[in-house]
Amino acid sequence: MGIPAVQKASIGFYIMRQLLLGHQRFPLVLMIEPLFRCNLRCRGCGKIAYPEEILNRRLSVEDCLRAAKACPAPVVSVAGGEPLLHPEISHIVQKLVDNQKFVYLCTNALLAADKLHEFQPSRYLAFNIHIDGLEKRHDTMVGRGGVFQRAVNTIRLLIDNGFRVTTNTTLYADETPENAAALFDFLTSLGVEGMTVAPGFCYPDAPDQENFLDRKKTTILFQKLFNIGRTKKWRFNHSRFYLDFLAGRRHYECTPWGNPTRNIFGWQRPCYLINDGYAATYKELMNTTQWHRYGLGRDPRCINCMVHCGFEATAVMDAVTHPWKMVM
Repeated sequence: MGIPAVQKASIGFYIMRQLLLGHQRFPLVLMIEPLFRCNLRCRGCGKIAYPEEILNRRLSVEDCLRAAKACPAPVVSVAGGEPLLHPEISHIVQKLVDNQKFVYLCTNALLAADKLHEFQPSRYLAFNIHIDGLEKRHDTMVGRGGVFQRAVNTIRLLIDNGFRVTTNTTLYADETPENAAALFDFLTSLGVEGMTVAPGFCYPDAPDQENFLDRKKTTILFQKLFNIGRTKKWRFNHSRFYLDFLAGRRHYECTPWGNPTRNIFGWQRPCYLINDGYAATYKELMNTTQWHRYGLGRDPRCINCMVHCGFEATAVMDAVTHPWKMVM
């Protein structure tokens, strides 16, 4: 696995503490979206379909720190939009790092080289670079030429400067296991720490509505992909059990509170993929959201979702509470 040992240990200690305290619902990852504005318009993304006055709004440094203090999750994913467009993003990240949160700064990398001097390497900080395919495919998916090469150059620059680097890849129905395998071979050759992968969620506002995977197609794609990868040295930023879930070898229910989201509107119910309104505080989100309404067989919007924000927490909890499964 691509997750560093110190981070695994910290997460494991956190989970055991929550269980010993008798907590039944607790998050593993906090998602902070400090703004929705982006400098790309990706085919499968529904996050930037807002009017200009909304795209101009952003969370303050204090807003982000209050969210991280209220939510005990040891990992913070800073996303968007494109977070490097936020004028105070380096201060937000540094404050989170100072509080010993493991921060994944999600970015398309277009601005990273110019802003690199604002950040300091740390075991608590990883740049999570968006890569949805090799050059031709990635540039098509993001709607602009040259983006793939800039992302690759940025990955090399970050690694050369001592930063942790991971990647984030979304797979769609027109992807083949062979092409996805070639991408993972290439990213591994660059020396990235780990790769995040998931099937695309069917955002209703995404420009491309024809290429979202259903569950059957998802499991077939990942079965073939992981079969190709059996002899590879790919490092994924996931638990083994979540990867098994993607390939249909394990069956899990969603844990929507495992990855709560704070954005410019508040705490999004129930997750960052589905918007059923907002809570004013983290406590309100956890205590008043009708969690039982969501998941496969309960909400039609969940029928094809296999994204890590909902299922990674389930997989991790399965591994922690049933350690003999890991041995098997």
